[in-house]
Amino acid sequence: MKSYDFIVVGSGIAGLSFALRACKHGSVAIITKKEAVNSNTAWAQGGIACVQSDEDSFDRHVADTLDAGAGLCPEDVVRAIVSEGPDAIDELIHWGVEFDGRENGDGIPELDLGREGGHTKRRILHSKDTTGREIETKLLAAVHESENIDLLEHHFAIDLITTAKLGFASSVRCVGIYALNEETGKVRTLRSDRVILCTGGSGRVYLYTTNPKVATGDGVAMAWRAGAEIANMEFVQFHPTCLYHHEVKSFLITEAMRGEGAKLVDKDGKDFVTAYDERGSLAPRDIVARAIDREIKRTGNPCVFLDITHQPKAFIAERFPNIYETCLRLGINAATDPIPVVPAAHYQCGGVRTNVDGRTSLPGLWAVGEVACTGLHGANRLASNSLLEGVVVSRRALVDVLKTLPADRTTERLLLPEWESGEVTDVDELVVIYHNWDEIRRLMWDYVSIVRTTKRLQRAATRLQNLRREVQEFYWNFRVTPELLELRNLVEVATLIVDCAARRKESRGAHCTLDYPETDDRKWLKDTILSRF
Repeated sequence: MKSYDFIVVGSGIAGLSFALRACKHGSVAIITKKEAVNSNTAWAQGGIACVQSDEDSFDRHVADTLDAGAGLCPEDVVRAIVSEGPDAIDELIHWGVEFDGRENGDGIPELDLGREGGHTKRRILHSKDTTGREIETKLLAAVHESENIDLLEHHFAIDLITTAKLGFASSVRCVGIYALNEETGKVRTLRSDRVILCTGGSGRVYLYTTNPKVATGDGVAMAWRAGAEIANMEFVQFHPTCLYHHEVKSFLITEAMRGEGAKLVDKDGKDFVTAYDERGSLAPRDIVARAIDREIKRTGNPCVFLDITHQPKAFIAERFPNIYETCLRLGINAATDPIPVVPAAHYQCGGVRTNVDGRTSLPGLWAVGEVACTGLHGANRLASNSLLEGVVVSRRALVDVLKTLPADRTTERLLLPEWESGEVTDVDELVVIYHNWDEIRRLMWDYVSIVRTTKRLQRAATRLQNLRREVQEFYWNFRVTPELLELRNLVEVATLIVDCAARRKESRGAHCTLDYPETDDRKWLKDTILSRF
């Protein structure tokens, strides 16, 4: 057993920024199942939303967030996160993050602020079209310089350890985790009274997604099994513009392109989104994704197109170098050709239920970032608010952790039992795991996608019940592997999404059902909360 003052699960902006602050107060372990750079943060293109100009204001940013969230954002939570954004940005810059700048009309350097859908002002700080990579790289460099942080790569967090799991009669709390060392195949016991989940989202539960392969909902599944409350999993945001190409999967075309004037058009070059919303291509993501979905179904065409050809080639290549070069390699010149795009699963607006400080319903456990549901995103996330939430709430979480469990409290008092594998054997046929994985992703895409019906949700629930039994049988009979653990988490998260969606008898934000097409504030202006106990 190895003890730490803090255990952070995940290596994106939320986990790394928490660790960099917490290491001043004690020992920190960062657990990440692949290389640390493999995180949702590293894939973020657009940027981080934050009020930075005299033309903008906290009130405007709050209003835009509330509008996108379709009535489910608590205003006090939104205001707290938005108003603390500038200080968090200063911290990122202190850690070495470089955002794009420009000279104003007077020749004075200033931040180059972009605009995205749902924002009424330019407030997106960016680093070309690879902002997440810039943040991830610089925060990891700072982590490597700290002597008080152990970065445990290729360690897969299996389950949270709670006093209830240990059979104690005292109040339930989290006291550590079991983690699989993927290089040795051994399971390690890691002890701490302060566990912070920063594991990102669950986009890989869908067949088509903009998310990296690591986004399998591990944190939500672990928290659910441990007894923490889960909220609003029905609100899965589909990004409107994922590149449609047979050679490349999961490549996002940033919303910042639409902020620079790109329009969504059909095969004849006609702007169709204005027929659904007067804001056209700059409407919030749920509206634009549904407009594209309807257009594809109406016309039978496999995709729509994003047209930024009105901008000079030099501007496109300078502002969006990664997208421009990637498209060019595939035979698409964004300066002369509209880019073929389709919606894809992108962001989990729900998650482990927390307050604005990241505190969950399970004592000893905090959750920050996409894994958590603070309420900031409501029923539909405003573009580029996610990185802001991660870096702001991670700071608030540390304050709450130290207030709840002071730094001088030792973690050595409780000895945890080692992991017991029992009479298990190695997985004999990985093909079964891959088949179940594929079945989950396909049924979620077919039945629980952009538009849903009660019958589709019922079919999904029935098939998931059978899959859960199969997966549990595999889990108990075979030695744990990363593939088996991800499958176990995927089926858990898929079930939570379906269960939340089946409960909400209305259409709101990212949840659209043909059986209940209207928004019903009288009955459903509330969170969907699930709890095992």
